[in-house]
Amino acid sequence: MKRFLDTLRNIWAIEELRSRILTTLALVLVYRLGSYVVLPGIDINALDDARNRAGDAGGLVGLINMFAGGAFLRASVFGLGIMPYITASIIIQLLGMAVPYFQKLQRDGESGRKKINQYTRLLTIGVTAVQAPGYIASIKQNAPNAFTDLSSIWWVQTILILVTGTMFVMWLGERITDKGLGNGISLIIMIGIISRLPFAFFSEVKSRMSGNGGLIIFLIEIVLLLAVIVGCILLVQGTRRIPVQFAKKIVGNKQYGGVRQYIPLKVNAAGVMPIIFAQAIMFIPAAVAGFSSTSGGIFQERYGLWYNVIFATLIILFTYFYTAIMVNPKNLADDMKRNGGFIPGVKPGNKTAEFIDAVMNRITLPGSLFLAGVAVMPAFAQKLGVNSAFADFYGGTSLLILVGVVLDTLQQIETYLLNRHYDGLMKSGRIKGRGANAMMVQQG
Repeated sequence: MKRFLDTLRNIWAIEELRSRILTTLALVLVYRLGSYVVLPGIDINALDDARNRAGDAGGLVGLINMFAGGAFLRASVFGLGIMPYITASIIIQLLGMAVPYFQKLQRDGESGRKKINQYTRLLTIGVTAVQAPGYIASIKQNAPNAFTDLSSIWWVQTILILVTGTMFVMWLGERITDKGLGNGISLIIMIGIISRLPFAFFSEVKSRMSGNGGLIIFLIEIVLLLAVIVGCILLVQGTRRIPVQFAKKIVGNKQYGGVRQYIPLKVNAAGVMPIIFAQAIMFIPAAVAGFSSTSGGIFQERYGLWYNVIFATLIILFTYFYTAIMVNPKNLADDMKRNGGFIPGVKPGNKTAEFIDAVMNRITLPGSLFLAGVAVMPAFAQKLGVNSAFADFYGGTSLLILVGVVLDTLQQIETYLLNRHYDGLMKSGRIKGRGANAMMVQQG
């Protein structure tokens, strides 16, 4: 307890860190307040009555609502949240793999990154404008009496408000990244998820205490949830480096060398981004279908077999795709050569790049399978009787994002403490977030 209090005092004593924490809290508060501002022309009382009659939303609508921190079902000006920006980012990154112009921008350093960010913002406006009519139509279908005006002017102004709301949320995320702590976009997603946790927890407690399994079943659920959290922490942190001996073994090279050395590769180099990308893709059919309960097909059945098969497949594909973006064997081999690093028995340069590429292809598969398995775990929890709101926290998108963002933010705080010669947050060693830099090949 004393160490914890000392750490809090040390955090508050660093002026820059204190300023960043207060800025982050202020911007998050603005986001949460904005999620309760209802679109003009909608009767909030009629909307609440319709939602109460329908009960708590499950399926894909429930997941979208969780990502938006409840703003989706409240018909808020932030109703579409940050997901259009995520979708636009995916499209731009896909273009970076296929279009020479975007490939050139990716190689142009800071100037190219600024242009890519500008294209992403413009595309976000287009994606939001396409999704907004479907969102309004879904509210109209579920609560037809909530509308006081359905004129053409109202439709145009409401779409503009939703576009503006999404762009404002994106701006808040960018300000958090620049002036606050952690990655602002990821933090906003996490805040939306965590805001639903108390409701989901007490809903499950109420269900179990009312006779649906009792206290023992609930305690078993909590133990399993803690085990999943530990697994997610290990998955997000990953292996920072792998021994050369192991790398050679998996690619069939028997020449180990006499010195224990490491290659800066991770089993899960992509972090949680493949899940976020895959989830954004799964949102698109429902958005195009107007988020209706029938026309979305299997994309509405979030706990169904085919939804989860497609979801898991996309995660595996995106893991390979994002790993290819994050880890460039050629650049890694060149960096090793410049720094005097080498792999025993492998020639520097192209041969080293080919070796690293072969190792990455073999270790990415188990990492992607494990990531996909954790992502579809809520479906299994729901089938075993856990209510849908609480089942979302058994792995899946929500828990992995929570773990990843918390670790990244704590790592940034710890960096400030260590740079000011204070003790870190952990007594046993440094926190490893998703963005920690990998070490070059070195002697152990």
